[in-house]
Amino acid sequence: MSLPLEFFERLPKTDLHVHLDGSLRLSTILELADTQGVKLPSDTPDGLAKAMHLGENTGSLVEYLKAFDTTLKVMQTKKALHRTAYELAEDAHRENVRYMEVRYAPMLHTREGLRLTEVVEAVLAGLREAYQDFGVRSNVIICGIRNISPQSSLEMAQLAVAYKNRGVIAFDLAGAEYDHPAKHHLEAFQLVRDNNISVTIHAGEAYGPESIHQAIHVCGAHRIGHGCRLREDGDLLHYVNDHRIALECCPSSNVQTGAVRDLASHPLRLYHSLGLRVTVNTDNRLVTDTTVSRELWLTHAQVGLSPSDIRKVVTNGFKAAFLPFHEKQQLLRAIHKELEAIFDEEPEASEAKADAKGAPASA
Repeated sequence: MSLPLEFFERLPKTDLHVHLDGSLRLSTILELADTQGVKLPSDTPDGLAKAMHLGENTGSLVEYLKAFDTTLKVMQTKKALHRTAYELAEDAHRENVRYMEVRYAPMLHTREGLRLTEVVEAVLAGLREAYQDFGVRSNVIICGIRNISPQSSLEMAQLAVAYKNRGVIAFDLAGAEYDHPAKHHLEAFQLVRDNNISVTIHAGEAYGPESIHQAIHVCGAHRIGHGCRLREDGDLLHYVNDHRIALECCPSSNVQTGAVRDLASHPLRLYHSLGLRVTVNTDNRLVTDTTVSRELWLTHAQVGLSPSDIRKVVTNGFKAAFLPFHEKQQLLRAIHKELEAIFDEEPEASEAKADAKGAPASA
């Protein structure tokens, strides 16, 4: 018998892979468009959802990313960026997400003349305000874009360096993966690594394990975004496992982009069974039409993870966070106690208790 969605909503959670420009509220897009005089494909919620193919299987990453053409139109002012960041944290709070790493590419929000620093500061201000109101702790991951240019990625890396210890916690490379290798952006990665900034890279989603190999061994990734095709290279898979390189899995998104056929065939279960540090995330709350709770519920109901597996995956999210070690340990101790109480209260999840005795393992 499967645990209900409500059980997963009660769990303290992380969202380590969530794109700001893919996680707006539909109503906010319509309101911002009306205020800014922006023309959208539709002026009704249902029509806009259909036009953007929200929650649909698009067949490819390139098709999936077309929805961002609409969201970015209304995210070109400081007020809009502040609002969307604040609302994302508020939505996360409603399902008990405790820690979130929000990623986006500031250069995509300068069409109306905003300076890059204004973009970053507007988002950080929105997240700080949400922390004060809801207690959801958030940091920012700045993205370069594979299919734009290495020079633009270097500019984003310079921005990450400038805002290190000021709310920016890591650097990422996103965008169309096929035919846009990460090694072309090596100068950006070298800069952030020279400044001891964490690195995560989208890899193994729309291209094979070679992309993951390059992300780790050439660009120095500490985490991998998606990693669906890691299972095609057993030696690399075990390297990732041995070195505790966390995977930012986004199950529903992976089906919608065609990275995997369906949830039942998602490699997440194999990765977890082998001991890899698997985390479950939304990718894009709006475009994928999901929440962290829903993704965890789906990994339980359709991918086949047991309650004890789910508990481990939830804990992995906190272990894989780009936080200082001692802060992470303190957070893990608190989360361990909370998870223990929740699983003790749920008879269907009682099997997880035996697997979770004692203090959490080292981060």
